[in-house]
Amino acid sequence: MIQLQAGRMRCELNPELGGCITGLWLDGEPVLRATPAAQLSTARLSSCYALVPFSNRIGHASLVWQGTQHPLVRNNGDEPHAIHGVGWQRPWSVLDEDPASAMLSYEHAADASWPFAFDCSHTLRLKPDALEMTLALTNQSPQPAPAGLGWHPFFVKRPGSRIAFHATGRWEMGNDKLPTGRSQSRGIDAVCAGVDVDHCYDGWDGAVRLKDDVLRVNVRSGLTRLVVFTNPSKQFVAIEPVSHVNNAVQLVASGASAADLGLATLQPGETMMAQMTIEVEAAR
Repeated sequence: MIQLQAGRMRCELNPELGGCITGLWLDGEPVLRATPAAQLSTARLSSCYALVPFSNRIGHASLVWQGTQHPLVRNNGDEPHAIHGVGWQRPWSVLDEDPASAMLSYEHAADASWPFAFDCSHTLRLKPDALEMTLALTNQSPQPAPAGLGWHPFFVKRPGSRIAFHATGRWEMGNDKLPTGRSQSRGIDAVCAGVDVDHCYDGWDGAVRLKDDVLRVNVRSGLTRLVVFTNPSKQFVAIEPVSHVNNAVQLVASGASAADLGLATLQPGETMMAQMTIEVEAAR
């Protein structure tokens, strides 16, 4: 475990468990959910983890890229898809750390879960009022490779929590949790208790406001797509800045525009980066 401290903010990391964040607090008040250590068997139960080298799902764990089909590992129990990349299920190394920052690294050799070699660094800097995160992914494969980045944080949903953000479109989901098409959307401005959503929004302006009687949280990113997941049975709101639309690689293989969906193609040795900041202040 790594403990970061900056003024009133505290953050815990577990490099071995998918490089995940296991807690983020302001004056002891949880900003992100904190699963007890004895129950934290997977990064999926953590506070936040990186989405590397793709976000959300690749339908039926089948990657078609440049005319070649690559069967992938179905990596989430009985679910038929490949989900959230591979970084969340692999141990990360610690390249550097000090009392308020850490740099983690994951080096991926081509395997059944992802057929393209890459390396990824995750830099986390804690400030007295914010957590700043930067991901950098480099294609180490000898051929061009699809790539995407993002984060999957789980924010505490307190009574009266309200979420607000602006977007221009929303990708509708079928019963198989894959996108069926895009519709116009202005985003969300609503009390979280009544929100039932598991969608990717595009045309996102890079800001989300989450507020309740305890904390005011702003999520900021240079990414322009956002996955939001919660429903009345959940005690969290997942607010996920991502670089591409869900199942983008299959949509591109079917003829959609990679640029419109945000799917990157990295040449050998090429790097892509993403940034996210969680700003926190007490409500009173």
